[in-house]
Amino acid sequence: MNFDLLQKAANQARGLAIDAIHDRASGHLGLPLGCAEIGAVLYGDLLNVNPSEPRWLNRDRFILSGGHGSMFLYSWLHLAGYGLTLDDVKAFRTKGAITPGHPEYNCAPGVECTTGPLGQGIANAVGFAISAKHAAARFNTAEHTIFNQSIFCLAGDGCIQEGIAREAAAIAGVLKLDNLILIYDSNDITLDAPLHKSQTEDVAAVFTALGWDAVTIDGHDMAAVADTIRCARLETNGRPKLIIAKTTIGKGVPEVEGTTKGHGEGGAQFWEQAHAAWGIPAGERYYVSEDVRSYFCGVKAKREAAYTEWSETYQAWCAANPDLAAELASGIVACEQGVCPKESGKAIPFFSPDFADATRSAGSVAINALAKAEPYLLTTSADLYSSNKNYISGGGDYSAETPACRNFWFGIREHAMAAICNGIAYDRIFRVSAGTFCVFVDYMRAAIRVAALSELPVTYILTHDSVAVGEDGPTHQPIETYSGLRIIPNLDVIRPADPEETAGAWIAAMERNDGPTALILTRQKVDTLNSIPAETRREGVLKGAYIARKEKGELTTIIMATGSELSLALQAAEQLGDGVRVVSMPSFFRFDKQSAEYRESILPASCKKRISIEAGITALWWKYLGSEGKAIGIDQFGFSAPGDLVLKELGMTVESILEAAK
Repeated sequence: MNFDLLQKAANQARGLAIDAIHDRASGHLGLPLGCAEIGAVLYGDLLNVNPSEPRWLNRDRFILSGGHGSMFLYSWLHLAGYGLTLDDVKAFRTKGAITPGHPEYNCAPGVECTTGPLGQGIANAVGFAISAKHAAARFNTAEHTIFNQSIFCLAGDGCIQEGIAREAAAIAGVLKLDNLILIYDSNDITLDAPLHKSQTEDVAAVFTALGWDAVTIDGHDMAAVADTIRCARLETNGRPKLIIAKTTIGKGVPEVEGTTKGHGEGGAQFWEQAHAAWGIPAGERYYVSEDVRSYFCGVKAKREAAYTEWSETYQAWCAANPDLAAELASGIVACEQGVCPKESGKAIPFFSPDFADATRSAGSVAINALAKAEPYLLTTSADLYSSNKNYISGGGDYSAETPACRNFWFGIREHAMAAICNGIAYDRIFRVSAGTFCVFVDYMRAAIRVAALSELPVTYILTHDSVAVGEDGPTHQPIETYSGLRIIPNLDVIRPADPEETAGAWIAAMERNDGPTALILTRQKVDTLNSIPAETRREGVLKGAYIARKEKGELTTIIMATGSELSLALQAAEQLGDGVRVVSMPSFFRFDKQSAEYRESILPASCKKRISIEAGITALWWKYLGSEGKAIGIDQFGFSAPGDLVLKELGMTVESILEAAK
């Protein structure tokens, strides 16, 4: 490793960062300057990657958890030859650029995940590490090793302080993810103040107690950084690795370095003085010397040679293990393209007409049927497998000793669970679900939002979906939760009414490759709606809404419902008579995507007399009800009592529909 040339590269990476931030008068300067030596060691030597094939299966993953320091990542991706051009660097933070303010998945090659909310990247890295361990256990053979990558994550003080980081670190320790290397950019400065105003704990001691190895180094000493990372990669002792790199925020700009001012763009105005100190020729901007470019071209060639060697091993593995190769390919296709609805539909058998149970129980049947047909399907739980019923029977429990198993126990750590699932989904090898009570999904909301933004096909199993939870009271009765989820762009929220709609919901979730799906399921038993053909119920979910009861004669009234309230709508319609249509609307998201012709066929504009019923707040129903409609819902918190009584007292009854129809 040529440390002199790498130091030159580090200073030129600093120059790229300060120039881009100065041109925008916007951005975070501190991390790109403070961690430049770390970037030089990783991208200039130690990362096992191939910039010409940025999605190589066995690449090391690098996650920048402190996404505000995005110019660190963009500078090094440019130097390392990822196809991110100097013009892309210059376009930093401009409309349409592949170099947005915070790294976004699928924008620039080499960006592994979307980071911005602090701490999320640490949990994503845990997900990547789990995916790597699971892939190695499932696909490596005695003759061929095709998965042995390391997962690197660079995080700062803000990431470490977020509660999600502690949750994720605890899970990593329990699962003994020794392929995970977390580099902590410890500069003792947060955005508002010196670190001592908000943090006094011994981070090394905390992580050691969680089952990690921890070491502290000078983050500007390249030899120390390189030696420590090499040792961390080689040490397979069942303990994740924490490297605490002591750095100076904004290093190289005396006016801001080591202060809170390093968190902003203010130091960029001193770019000329900084350039001179870094050896960048006077008057040059976005400067990279020929010897640095030549060095990285040589590194890229070595990486391509290593990739070629791996490819030969991979081809030999495919030839020797055609069944495993087909299984791996099926998982990648399922992540990249989604599962054909016809195929997943065949996997889930139709339910018996006398099936009488909760939709969570129907969901259990569905996920287990899919798991038999789709070996890449994994599932996780926040200590609620027995309640959510999303456990894969026969799938075994994942642990360090059984890494090929498919059920993951994350304890009462919903936020980390959701972000870890994002990490698994980013890896694009396995499909994953996460289970908890519906009301607790707010603990997961930040990670769900990122999944929707990043178009990750994660499935959330959210049970105990209404005030029918009963005696547990308003703390566990999610009256606002469905609507709160529905307003997240690109999140498909499906609240099925019966077993066949639940099957349809799972088919819809597996079909998606461009975003997450939330399945809202009951704890209480629901009616199986045998008056509607099973195929109609399943296919109707895929369209978001369908006619559950066709009116006879002239249409006078439309009753819309989701979930357990659909049976109430059907009962009321029978009493109201011939001109009443009942529409099941399990997914607003899907219905809104249908053609204008289809939507008009379900909710014709000529029919103004419309009623909605759902055991939740009414606000989002008005776009379907119109000014003359009537919403039946629950716009207040519930109370502790038997579920049937709570539903009745809060108006979830046939009588409420009949009254509204008058």
